[in-house]
Amino acid sequence: MAYETLLVDRDGPVAIITINRPKVLNALNELVLAELSRAFDQLEADRSVLAVVITGAGERAFVAGADIGELAALAHAKAGEEKARAGHEVGHKMEHSRLPVIVAINGYALGGGLELAMAGDVRLASANAKLGQPEVNLGIVAGFGGSQRLPRLVGQGMASYLLLSGEQISADEAKQANLVEKVYPPDQLLPEAVKLAKTIAAKGPLAIAATKRLIHKGMQTDLHSALELEAVEFGKISATKDAKEGTKAFLEKRPADFTGH
Repeated sequence: MAYETLLVDRDGPVAIITINRPKVLNALNELVLAELSRAFDQLEADRSVLAVVITGAGERAFVAGADIGELAALAHAKAGEEKARAGHEVGHKMEHSRLPVIVAINGYALGGGLELAMAGDVRLASANAKLGQPEVNLGIVAGFGGSQRLPRLVGQGMASYLLLSGEQISADEAKQANLVEKVYPPDQLLPEAVKLAKTIAAKGPLAIAATKRLIHKGMQTDLHSALELEAVEFGKISATKDAKEGTKAFLEKRPADFTGH
């Protein structure tokens, strides 16, 4: 399926989505959001895809934010709400996909760009990355999940600093704040992201999907309830053919041949 604003490539079991609007620093407009939503539907349905990497075209920006022209044209509150929900839909699909999503942040990840990155499972950044939620500089608030995901990732204090000041932080500062997991030289970022995605793709796909569910559901409930969820998932996965194959392969000292069953 062809896209106007995305490039979707394959490297074995890994799908690489590149947001391809470099002239406007890969800004998120309505079409980008719609195509990201469609791309995730298609990748989710393709059982040969086992992991996803998302990045931006060029070295200057992952995504420098939402399309400001579209924001300026919002005529009433309902239109703004609908735009926010379109961003939420993409984030929801990323979080609830069976596929692990690795975000390779090359350059600016601001506003909607950082919000998109935060919906991924793992964030890797180039050393020249700049991250921030500058919406208050425009007299608006984060609308694609930033006000909720950011405190969950970095804590209330750091999230308040970024959301209220509109300041940008470096890749190293983002790593210290637990906003990104690793920082690489720019030329190593995408290869390292794909390498990680392939490492994860080599694991049992049912176990990977279950682990994602446990992380996201567990973060939204109390520890006792989360442990109950874990017990149920552990029971389900333990009864699969993949679990039998994985444990047998370990005992036989050979690579496991997972089939997703």
